[in-house]
This record gives sequence, C-alpha cells and structure tokens, in this order.
Amino acid sequence: MLRFGRLLAALAVLGVFFLGVSSVSAEEKPFRYNEAQYDGAQLRYFGNIPVLTLSGSPEEIGQQQGKLGAAVAEGILSYPKDLFQMVGREQGWIAHLETAKKMQAQFPPHHLAELRALAKTARLPEDILLAANTLPDAYRARIGCSSLIVDASRSKTGGPLFGRNLDFYALGKLHKYSLVIVYRPTGKHAFASVGFPGLLGCLSGMNDAGLALAVHESPASADGSPMFNPEGVPYGLLFRRILEECTTVEEAIKLVQSAKRTTLVNLALCDRRSHAVVEITPRTAAVRKEPDGICVCTNHFRTDELRFVTHCPRYERLIRAKQMDRLGLEEVAAKMHEANQGPLTIQTMIFEPAELRLHLSIGNPPTSARPLEKLDLAPLFRSKSTGSPNPEGEQRTPR
Repeated sequence: MLRFGRLLAALAVLGVFFLGVSSVSAEEKPFRYNEAQYDGAQLRYFGNIPVLTLSGSPEEIGQQQGKLGAAVAEGILSYPKDLFQMVGREQGWIAHLETAKKMQAQFPPHHLAELRALAKTARLPEDILLAANTLPDAYRARIGCSSLIVDASRSKTGGPLFGRNLDFYALGKLHKYSLVIVYRPTGKHAFASVGFPGLLGCLSGMNDAGLALAVHESPASADGSPMFNPEGVPYGLLFRRILEECTTVEEAIKLVQSAKRTTLVNLALCDRRSHAVVEITPRTAAVRKEPDGICVCTNHFRTDELRFVTHCPRYERLIRAKQMDRLGLEEVAAKMHEANQGPLTIQTMIFEPAELRLHLSIGNPPTSARPLEKLDLAPLFRSKSTGSPNPEGEQRTPR
C-alpha cells in the first residue's frame, strides 16, 4: 500500500507537468491545475471539480494532454526513482524499468500509441510513463477501497446507485491532484475516469452507456495464482478497455474472462439494469452477484473458487445496508462515510448509471465527510460534432 501510494504521489507530481504549475499556494487553491484549452481539449473547473476533456485518435489524445502542460518542475522526472530509494529499494526501480519495457508488448495498441504521443509532446521519457502505468500490477501492496452498489429495485431514485471510496496514502499531496478525465475516443465509447494525471488506466469510471466500474485490490486467493503475471494486460488498461468497448455488465465480464490478467483484484461493475463483482486472478475470473439488489465490495474474494480470508470491518459496515428497505443518494453517501479510513480516503463518489451522473468529493481526506458535488456527464460525453456542454448549466452545487 505504501509503495503504490508513493507511486500515485509521483504521478500526482507528474500532473504538475502535464496540466500546469500554479503559483498559488495549496492553502489558497484546492487543486494544482490551471484552466486551459488546446485543439478541442479543455481543462476547466465545474464547481470545485477539475475536468479534462480529450477527443480524437490515440495520438491526438496524447498530444492534447501533452500540450496542456507547462514547464516541468525541477527534478520531477527523477521522482519515481527517488521513491524506491526512500524505501531502500534502489535496485528495485532499475528492475521495474526493465519489467515495464517488456510489459509494453501487452499494452492495447491504441493505449501505447497514446502514451507515446503524450511522452513525445510533453518531452517526458517514455520509460517513466511505462513504469508508472505498470507498477500497480508488478509491485503490489494492500490497498483499502470500498464500494456499495444499489440496484434500481432498492433505490429511492428509481435508478441504480454505485458508491465508491478510493483509499490510499496521500503523503500530504496526492489528494491535491485528483482529476476527472473525460475521453471521447474516435470509434469508441466516451467515458469519464476519476483518477490522476499520467495514469492512463482506469481505477473508477463510467461510460456513455451507463456502465460503471471500480477496482479493489485483493491480497490473497485460494486458486494458487501468482501475485504477478508479467504476460498479462495491465489491469488499469484492461478496465479502460471495458469502458471503451462495452455497454453492459455481461459484456464487461466476457472481456475480462478473455484477457490475460496480471494480478489479484476485484472489479465492481454496474450498468443501468444489473451489477456484478468479478473476482480476478491470473488463473480465474469468478463472478459474484447479490440477488437482493445490494452488493458490497472491499478487498477480499468471496466466491467459492477464490475465498481465502474474508474478514473486513468495512465490508461488515456496508453490508448492513441490506437491512434498509431503500437507499437514496444521502443514504449511500452516509454508508460510504461509515467505511472511510480517515486520511486514506481521498476520493468519494456515487455513479448514477441511468442518469449518466457523477457525484464526487475530492480534496482533503476523508472526502466522505464533505458533501458530494454533482457533475452531469452526458453533455461532456458529446463529440465536437454533436455539441458541447453548457458552461453555466454544468456547474453543480453540493448535494
């Protein structure tokens, strides 16, 4: 968990390069991004939420993100290596650079093209980006995240609700770099990823078909799988493919089952009509669904094939939602706050798949303690040829 938290802190600092360096102090400005636009791409705030929209081919998307950068901070490119030194693993960084170079063969071709265009445009070493986007698979530590999915039959809104906390060490800075990136790739589904700059894969997101997902790492499984398979597709990129290519939970399950997988993770899925948790190892992709319309996912496997250790206080708190008749936005937000882990909880969100709507809290942890801001994604998903979002109409007040 510490290693991955530090990696993401490195990606956050790389975000200063990609998306602008602000001269305003952290106390005066909540996030480290300046509004900008280039060739159809735009970085702007909706309320307190920074949103980057990117459109076109993989090369165009990479160029857009690279062009929205400012001067690189001194010493920034050495930061990931410095992290290994901080944990006494100087040689581990060198070894991982070699692993990452080999794993690029498993990158979906369009993601690799985007990465290369970004690196070239931003004058950033390609091997650093490769290493950053494969380290979550290769060097695992336990990450604590929580999800609560409410089917339409149990929802006060009449549509499904998908609550999610993203938890890991902020190290005093990571929480300042959360970013919603809206991709409008040519020939694929538009989607929104709640993540960090420089991380091409998706940890939490939803597409224009109303298919939403969130990842939860798992420390152990009962099927004897290795913790790391270097011949698999980096899981963030695999989950991004789901949002680019799939419209339903069942399509997402088939894609995961057909892919080569790198490590042990839970993938929580929800569309407009159904939900599932796919429990993933390099050897197995087992599916778990809850017949009563309330599904909880944290950081362990629960299917017969993969169940190993199932004790989790956050799971026990969230599963009590089954005792409630119906849940609305307020109830789901309250349950996510019950599952918060204090300074580790740096993103809290609720997806509404039927409405293509995101409710999000980012910034100082625990994010679950503050109201969620509403962001309508449908206008942001529109291509340049079908219109653009109304600037006034898209800013939302807290719930």
